[in-house]
Amino acid sequence: MSTPAFVEIDSVDRIFSLPGGGEYVAIRNIDLKIQKGEFVSLIGHSGCGKSTLLNIIAGLDRASSGGVVLEGKEVTQPGPDRMVIFQNYSLLPWRTVRQNIALAVDAALKHLPKQERHEIIEHHIDIVNLRPAADKFPHELSGGMKQRVAIARGLALRPKLLLLDEPFGALDALTRGNMQEKLMQICQENEVTAVMVTHDVDEALLLSDRVVMLTTGPEAHIGQILEVDIPRPRRRLEVVNHPTYYAMRNEIVYFLNQQKRVSKRVKAAPAVIAANGLEKINLNIGFIPLTDCAPLIVAQEKGFFNKHGLEQVNLVREPSWKSVMEGVVSDRLDAAQMVAGMPLALTLGAGDKTPVPMITAMVVSRNGNAITLSKSLYDQGVRSLADLKTVLYQTHDKNHVLGMVHPTSMHNLLLRHWLASGGIDPDRDVSLKMIPPPQMAANLKAGNIDGYCSGEPWNSYSVHEGTGFVIQTDMDLWAGHPEKVLGIREDWSEKYPKTHIALVKALIEACEYCDDRRNREEVLELLCRPEYLGTDPVFTRPGFIDPYQFGTDQPPQQMLRFNQFFVDNANFPSRSEALWILTQFARWGITPFPKNWIEVIERVRRLDLFWEATKQLELPRSEPSRQPFALFDGVMFDPDDPISYIESFDIRHDYRVVEIPLDAAISEKLKVA
Repeated sequence: MSTPAFVEIDSVDRIFSLPGGGEYVAIRNIDLKIQKGEFVSLIGHSGCGKSTLLNIIAGLDRASSGGVVLEGKEVTQPGPDRMVIFQNYSLLPWRTVRQNIALAVDAALKHLPKQERHEIIEHHIDIVNLRPAADKFPHELSGGMKQRVAIARGLALRPKLLLLDEPFGALDALTRGNMQEKLMQICQENEVTAVMVTHDVDEALLLSDRVVMLTTGPEAHIGQILEVDIPRPRRRLEVVNHPTYYAMRNEIVYFLNQQKRVSKRVKAAPAVIAANGLEKINLNIGFIPLTDCAPLIVAQEKGFFNKHGLEQVNLVREPSWKSVMEGVVSDRLDAAQMVAGMPLALTLGAGDKTPVPMITAMVVSRNGNAITLSKSLYDQGVRSLADLKTVLYQTHDKNHVLGMVHPTSMHNLLLRHWLASGGIDPDRDVSLKMIPPPQMAANLKAGNIDGYCSGEPWNSYSVHEGTGFVIQTDMDLWAGHPEKVLGIREDWSEKYPKTHIALVKALIEACEYCDDRRNREEVLELLCRPEYLGTDPVFTRPGFIDPYQFGTDQPPQQMLRFNQFFVDNANFPSRSEALWILTQFARWGITPFPKNWIEVIERVRRLDLFWEATKQLELPRSEPSRQPFALFDGVMFDPDDPISYIESFDIRHDYRVVEIPLDAAISEKLKVA
């Protein structure tokens, strides 16, 4: 069992009302756990909410939502268990060093005998080496000495938590260095738990066990957390000469530079309103005939598009995911149902293509896939991944081909992950071939491929035809993974912002309709119409309504979340999930891993647009999770350390870590891409 956190900051938001109406969201969904004796620094550009968060921890300010718990008790007001040390010292000029410390001790520890309070005061004067100046007034002290008085006064209260708001910002370099060394010594000797706000990267690395980096406001949040793995006790020269020092320093500086670029990004002005309060009401939206295109079909047939002012929506049935991608890039399509990794890949310029910044404001569906193998492999005794490996090695002279729908799809990434977990190299031991989903079953039947990973109903079609069997569904690989997303060009969204929000709202309501199982029979009838899937309900029902058929002696299995559209926060465009996709792109050589991955993900996965849509729909606000998670193989994915995750796998490509340029002018350059 893990040790309970000493301090827990739980989903803290701080929203300020503006004069004349409106509001400013300073910080959003801050989640942080701090252990006893830990020193944590908060770093970020001015205005990112560092001091706001510190004041909430101190009880000097209240969170708009969420809260802070210290040793199991909620923080609701200031208290002697927390002491704040400010940059300006806050000493009374008419009192001596001893009197300034005594004022705090006598007020906070008045329950102690007078002699004990006196001993505490004198002890802390000695701790900060101010014995010769004990009877001097503040105007007789240097800046460094004043700061030591403030530290002594804070520590003398025996606080459970020491909070420091840029305590050395006003000091000269030499004095600051000496004070940093002294604070480090005091904290270590007295096992002090501390949270410090700073702008100084070197100071953060010298003093901290962890550096928490906050994104630029408004709606500032934790962008990255850096573990400072330099042993204690520390000395400045030893820290600077530590092998990891400059790598960690560069990581923080790079993050801050990313945030500076983000803050300068120029937003395009809204276009002229066309109708219904929207800039554009006639949309072409692309889709692939798969069961999980259901929300688009429902939004069209049940009037959700029309309800939100989108009067002329044309659903364009595309032949392949490549065609979907090209349609959005060329502006032939306004938007599309896309495989989860496609907006990221387009933004990164995968395949040496010109980068096209994309936006994902919602996940349209989760799960719904399976790995289907030829019945001939079943006849050879394949019942598991280990069996498949045995057959592959026994027939190594044969070119075994497996189908996947697109390199940026979860089908490709999960199929590769599954194969590699069993010691099968997906680029050496088999050949992966890109095939449009509706053509998978025909290729399997013709013997052109040995199996495939695709969405429904095409796995069930092969089972129904007796040509294939399902060896694995994605419910066993990663239940709840993002499958299809709404993909839109960034410049399109900037040109038609209200239309974009209306589209997201319509699809969210359609997703909710699809996940009401009372509606599934009706939705199935709509899906099977010739203009959409054009399939027989017999093999479209499994997994969507009926128990799932595997085509083996395994009994049918009812999986209520096999096609997931709305429940369990399904529409939330998680940034951690996007980061996992980026690690797999790098692992398999699809794209380099972006050094500026936070900037890339925040540009693509637009939580602000999703939140605006759900706010207008009066739905509960969904919040991101920064918790590590694992797929079926048990390997933990830590969103704060994606490189270690890539490195943990023996079967992978050599990969590069490069910076992806995302300058503010790129959208203009790409309008003719």
